[in-house]
Amino acid sequence: MNEMKKAALALIDEDAALYEHIADRIWENPELSLKEYKAAALYCETLRSLGFEVTEKLCGIDTAFCGSFGSGAPVIGILGEFDALSSLSQAAGATVPAPLVPGGAGHGCGHNLLGAGSLAAAAAVKAYLEKSGRSGTVIFFGCPGEEGGSGKAYLAREGLWKRLDAALSWHPGDVNQVETGTNNSSIQVLYRFSGRAAHAAGDPYNGRSALDAVELMNIGVQFLREHMTDDCRIHYAITDAGGVSPNVVQANAAVLYMVRANKVADSVLLQKRVDDVARGAALMTGTSFERVFIDGTAELLPNFTLEELLYRSMAELGVPTYTDEEKAFAAELKKSFPPARGLPGTGARADAAIAERVRVLTQNGEKPINDFLMPPYHGTVFTPGSTDVGDVSWLTPTAQINTAAWPSGIPGHSWQVVACGKSSMAHKAMRYAAGVLASAAIELLEDESLLAKAKEEFAVRSASGYVCPIEDGAVPVAL
Repeated sequence: MNEMKKAALALIDEDAALYEHIADRIWENPELSLKEYKAAALYCETLRSLGFEVTEKLCGIDTAFCGSFGSGAPVIGILGEFDALSSLSQAAGATVPAPLVPGGAGHGCGHNLLGAGSLAAAAAVKAYLEKSGRSGTVIFFGCPGEEGGSGKAYLAREGLWKRLDAALSWHPGDVNQVETGTNNSSIQVLYRFSGRAAHAAGDPYNGRSALDAVELMNIGVQFLREHMTDDCRIHYAITDAGGVSPNVVQANAAVLYMVRANKVADSVLLQKRVDDVARGAALMTGTSFERVFIDGTAELLPNFTLEELLYRSMAELGVPTYTDEEKAFAAELKKSFPPARGLPGTGARADAAIAERVRVLTQNGEKPINDFLMPPYHGTVFTPGSTDVGDVSWLTPTAQINTAAWPSGIPGHSWQVVACGKSSMAHKAMRYAAGVLASAAIELLEDESLLAKAKEEFAVRSASGYVCPIEDGAVPVAL
């Protein structure tokens, strides 16, 4: 590692208080998808203070923004997120459920850390560009609505990611690893049925039940499940049951559907079949419905060249070490959740030799914190979740890492994750991720052949062309 790179990475620790303050402020003010106004304002203010050129309301999305520094190629994007989840309010540092606001939001996926760590990485790359005088541009992207809204996919529809030579990201988790493989694409659509109210006993024949339509749609989709391929999934939530009076024929009701398939083109086709079921339910009940497109995501395209680069950076910097107090907190919190059914890390699921090594490293799953770097693994292993990082990966070479921000075996979207969000353990994971991303970005700026190799791999993997899951005319909708 050359001296200029060392100096740039050292700034992450020197300015740690700034990034921890940002992460904690966002944790303290959890905002749901596409409503992240306080977070976006804080980031834009900080980016300007750090000397970035800021663009707000990217592609017309209120809480999307970017901060750019440098000029010329290569252009490296570093992705940040900052949205929270509903009904996950929780006191920091508590090892039992303790909502701060009953029913309130909380950072159950660590996005308060994600954005701040990515900003720290971008600032380190900026410092390197200033000192080295090299050609190149670093852009920090504030990406809203990952938990519902698919901000990156809406930006992909506008072709934003095509301007990048590469994109790097990270996500807090319970293990230190380079993410690899692919996942499910997804599409969300809200169906609002409208009927006619009537007295359920006196003149039910004059009523047209929107609630009946929702229930019949759900039944129709249940029968559809037999006729989907194995990689498909369909989920739903009734968002409006019409009311609480059983003696009223409900005039309004709504249901939100999420359709998933491994390939985004298959999700688009399956979504059309779900639309047909909605039409049938409306026909059977004499109701009408409004179809509201919410969001969609494409599957991830791996880039082994960038993954190998990130792994080298993770190994070179070394994983964080933990105090006895941090280990004790992790062990106590780990007791609050059932034991993990498998070993941590993508590689352990895909490779028997890696699984055996991880079994030893985790002390057969008993270790409270995964304080090691997963053995290297690059493949096309499938993960059933969805992320709008997939849409970025179809338009530019993209790769991402996980770092251990919470105890082993604790799942995302849980109160336990919220409880860890302001901990020293989480801050260490954030700084580690920042260093890894900055180190990889600097190497891409220094080594033209490495970036060329990543682009060659990307061209092969993306040859079939990007199918954008965001429909023409759709606008981001905050639920």
